[in-house]
Amino acid sequence: MTGFVLRLARESIPRTQAALAEALGVDTETVQGWETGRRPLANMRAGALLELRRRLPAVGADAVLVRWLDAAMDADRIVAAGLERDVTRPHPLAGWVHTRETAHMLAWALTGTTPPALAGYIPRPRRGPVAAAPQLAPADRHVFFDHLRAVTEHAATQGSSGVLLHRQALYLASYDHSPDAAAWTAHTLHGHRDVLALHGWTPHWAAARSTATALARLGDPQPLHDFIDRALADDDTAEAANLNYWALWLGALPVPQPDDTFMCDRGLSGWDALTLLRALVRGLVEDPGFVDLYAHSLWALLTAFPWLPQAAGPTARQLRVRTEHLLDDVRLSARARRELGYVHYVLRRINP
Repeated sequence: MTGFVLRLARESIPRTQAALAEALGVDTETVQGWETGRRPLANMRAGALLELRRRLPAVGADAVLVRWLDAAMDADRIVAAGLERDVTRPHPLAGWVHTRETAHMLAWALTGTTPPALAGYIPRPRRGPVAAAPQLAPADRHVFFDHLRAVTEHAATQGSSGVLLHRQALYLASYDHSPDAAAWTAHTLHGHRDVLALHGWTPHWAAARSTATALARLGDPQPLHDFIDRALADDDTAEAANLNYWALWLGALPVPQPDDTFMCDRGLSGWDALTLLRALVRGLVEDPGFVDLYAHSLWALLTAFPWLPQAAGPTARQLRVRTEHLLDDVRLSARARRELGYVHYVLRRINP
């Protein structure tokens, strides 16, 4: 995946492999190795990789694509762990809380779904052996998903030390839409309904959120509605955890997190509220299956940072238009209608 994103960055200049090699002071075979994966960028010395990332924008590569190299390298590490099955090293899904960009890169490789942020960069199909997407071969996908299911079941037996690995492996396993796999995923997710019955913040809060959102993605929204009512609303620590997790997931919190403890920061420090607002507004438009969670999160964000609408500019106007459309939808839940109604009222009061 990293090589594919690097190829997109090169083509955004645009330059041939030979021309880019000359600009970077390396040979053409090196660039070819980077793009094909024979010479993974993740294996470069830290200083050389930093220099490459700084040089690419300087020679004209799109900065958005260069930024996505990090998520691609994270995704490559996760896929490699699944294909190599090296049990002597810690699993990458146990070592840090991954972000939406990493999940989108993995979905691209596993399901063919292009990350929305990169959709405008994908070139038209061409003749010859040039890949149109960084998809895994069917046999490799089968091996990888089998690995995720085995890791999920093993991590469930490891107590608190396996919580992060279990949650993230199970979430990614739900990307396998084959009939047998879908049945396993649904059975495993429903087997964790006990955590959905808990109220407010608990050590199992993150697992409950992940389970509820995964079930919603599979077409069962009720657990997510129940999660918002029971484990999120009216609990200050849970409300803070939700915003902190969104901040990491959506890129407003730029510092990698090794575990879930960052969610408990009730001071909401370390991330930019305006960046989170913009990302949540985009999600409200792009992810209709999660309207209730976005509605509640926007309500909570504007409650915590009442100055945001004045600073948001075009984002505030976009949110106002979107809430007007959603409030006309008869399928909206009572809670989401109430919370979006508050958001719309605040925006109208500022920009009548």
